[in-house]
Amino acid sequence: MHTPELILTLTGALSAALALGYLTHRLGLSPIVGYLLAGVAIGEYTPGFRADRHVAEQFAEIGVILLMFGVGLHFHLDDLLAVRRVAVPGAIVQILAATILGTAVGSAFGWPLSTAIVFGLCVSVASTVVLTRVLGDHNELHTPLGHTAVGWLVIQDVFAVFVLVLMPPLLEPDAASGSRLAGLLALAAGKIAILAVALLVIGGRIIPWLLRHIAATHSRELFTLTVLVVAIGIAVGSAELFGVSMALGAFLAGMVVGRSEFSLRAASDALPMRDAFAVLFFVSVGMLFNPGFLLESPVLVLATLSVVMVGTPLVTCGAMLFLGRPFRAAVGMGLALAQIGEFSFILAAMGTSLKVLPTAATNTLVAVGIVSISVNPLLYRTVGSIERWAMGRPKLWNRLTARVRQPGTHNGPLADPDREPQYRAVVVGYGPVGRTLVRLLRENDIAPTVIEMNLETVRRLRSEGIAAVYGDASHMETLKEAGLVEAGNLILSASGLTGAEEVVRVARDLNPSVRVLARSTYLRERPGLFHAGADAVLSGEGEIALAMSELVLRELGASPEQIDRERDRVRSELFGETPSVSSGPPAG
Repeated sequence: MHTPELILTLTGALSAALALGYLTHRLGLSPIVGYLLAGVAIGEYTPGFRADRHVAEQFAEIGVILLMFGVGLHFHLDDLLAVRRVAVPGAIVQILAATILGTAVGSAFGWPLSTAIVFGLCVSVASTVVLTRVLGDHNELHTPLGHTAVGWLVIQDVFAVFVLVLMPPLLEPDAASGSRLAGLLALAAGKIAILAVALLVIGGRIIPWLLRHIAATHSRELFTLTVLVVAIGIAVGSAELFGVSMALGAFLAGMVVGRSEFSLRAASDALPMRDAFAVLFFVSVGMLFNPGFLLESPVLVLATLSVVMVGTPLVTCGAMLFLGRPFRAAVGMGLALAQIGEFSFILAAMGTSLKVLPTAATNTLVAVGIVSISVNPLLYRTVGSIERWAMGRPKLWNRLTARVRQPGTHNGPLADPDREPQYRAVVVGYGPVGRTLVRLLRENDIAPTVIEMNLETVRRLRSEGIAAVYGDASHMETLKEAGLVEAGNLILSASGLTGAEEVVRVARDLNPSVRVLARSTYLRERPGLFHAGADAVLSGEGEIALAMSELVLRELGASPEQIDRERDRVRSELFGETPSVSSGPPAG
């Protein structure tokens, strides 16, 4: 019996991705590297099993749709408008610069101008899949940097849509006239505008109504099916009816669902499969690569790689600094965009079908895509090191941050500056733990100032009479604005706080006498926080173990003395100490 090609491709792709993804993870690399290598292993240019590339590409397209739908679930129009002053001009400058650099590389290798320009356009757009995965892995997708990055990608997607619409007529033997070009631009803008209005206004009423009626059936399967139909159906409909990308349509569909009361359920119930399909995207990219091309044209690959991984980050970082963004955010954005991805390959496919891009250009893009996607997660980890290196050179640091907008007025209540330090506290994060702590502090006449990276939360706190600062707590300027220099306590209440150790170190530099209470998710994070200067560290993992141990003992009828003795024993095993609050560095 002959096994269908679809089943063979799916089984081979997922199996290879699992094996090589696990291997690269064990080596300390991103699993994405393994997924790309899996594509090379099952591709047509390597011996052994060969998967059907076209089938893999179809699965990969579903992965991109579901990923963009998921991003749209957590990204609202207000977030895009909030970053428009940075994302719009920054993305335009970055796209133009990368296109010019890519065009220069193509021209240097003797390609016609039209070919060089299309090649430059291909290297000017980054991978949505990679960027959102990298920021998500560092818990920065829903921070100001993450919002700016997603807004930046939306601008890139819109730009790519215009390019896809304009490429066929512009690359005809008789190039489009000026009037026809203007008409095509107007047509593309009109299509996107109509789609956005239809989804956000009309769909904003119909889709929540549909989800509400399906949810009333109390059938999880029907609800999951409905969300998938909404995501994939709108994505395909956007492409077929409006001529825009399916990724853009899926993103807008996610925004509609995200504005309803079903956003959380849609994210938890209907999208667990998106990671599996996203894996197939990376596998499909790897299948395009011919390893022998690296030996044939290494200079071309290196030149293009320098545009993507050196030129784009430098231009992006410079644009962010010019627009007044903090140095860490500028470096983070630059490194996050130091790769090319799905839209690059879509543009390349269009160029190939129009017989503009030669095989050498396509192979170069795939090679650069594999290398940049593989290295990007590792490269992004250096953001903190680069910032510390720059801060260690005062003259350079002052030049780099000369245009950075210094924290201004709060436009809201400030903590009383006349209070003694012991009656002032800075709380980082306003989740469930932060809210409880702020309430307790206020009830005991201690003035809290909250540092929060959700702008809407900051505005709400200020309207309620609570001092709040919008910013990254790992930046010295943010802690200064929050009044840490005059505060007696610093409380890190946010879970999974990125750069928590850096927050503690900066706080110690500003105020050596401040008492620092930190929260960690895992026990293994405690030593690093203590080493950075925390006075007390409460681990969610450890506290849950203590609470469950006590509950089990009570259910078994243990006496209070037995419970106290066992609690001290558990503390000793988990924390290396026995006091009632885990404070001070662990023993040993």
